[in-house]
Amino acid sequence: MRRTVRAATALAFGLVILVPLFPLYWMVISALKGPEELQKAPPTWFPSHVTLSAFGEVFKAVPFGSAFLNSVLIAGVSTLSVLVTSVMAGFVFAKYRFRGRDLLFWSVVATMFLPPIVTLVPLYWLVSTMGLADSYLGVMLPWLANAFGIFLMRQFIADVPEELIEAARLDGASEARIVWQIVTPLLRPALVSLAIFAFVFYWNNFLWPLSILQSDDKFPVVLALSRLLSYSTSVQYQNVVMAGALIASVPTIVVFLLAQRVFVQSISRTGVKG
Repeated sequence: MRRTVRAATALAFGLVILVPLFPLYWMVISALKGPEELQKAPPTWFPSHVTLSAFGEVFKAVPFGSAFLNSVLIAGVSTLSVLVTSVMAGFVFAKYRFRGRDLLFWSVVATMFLPPIVTLVPLYWLVSTMGLADSYLGVMLPWLANAFGIFLMRQFIADVPEELIEAARLDGASEARIVWQIVTPLLRPALVSLAIFAFVFYWNNFLWPLSILQSDDKFPVVLALSRLLSYSTSVQYQNVVMAGALIASVPTIVVFLLAQRVFVQSISRTGVKG
């Protein structure tokens, strides 16, 4: 009986794992197939002849290289800014006492529950009024601070002992030194988790760049991929679309793989605390 339960449990877990992995698998094998094999019915589960021609076609069809670099710039700068602003704001909300602190903090948290489409028009009007439409800064400006990041850092910084901070102040340390040299090193798991979430969000952000950018040379990779999809509507070009999607997915996968140990540590620590 126990063996049957264990086998059923293992099968259930296996299916749960396979469901999210299957689209990735299908994307990879489709990118490695030729146009003729893509049109076979029923579809083949493994490419009979592996070819990398689709990857070259991606860069010929759309300016995918420049779009990739644009995404690296936008996601990288935005993520770094979120880490900095979240630590500073989180420290203020966790360790400073001032009138209206809780009201201000929960007002910031409340913005997390606003659908992005609600703020799209006001943000577009604001950025356009500032003359930043169709610019890298215009794409990044609304995302240089993040309510979730502020909330997360505040929760972690609240657990830093007051005695440690007071001792640093008695030793003559400035507030900036306390934040960056004493508190921040203690936040490494939380910072890594926030960096992963922020980078993935900014890398995959589609609606805002689509709204604010007009120049093809400033498009991030998700817009270039959308343009590629509109060009390649025929079945025989699906390998090109899949190759573009695979290239666009690589950075987020690499970021998570590099930081997974610290990420899991952060999740475990949060679970124990909660």
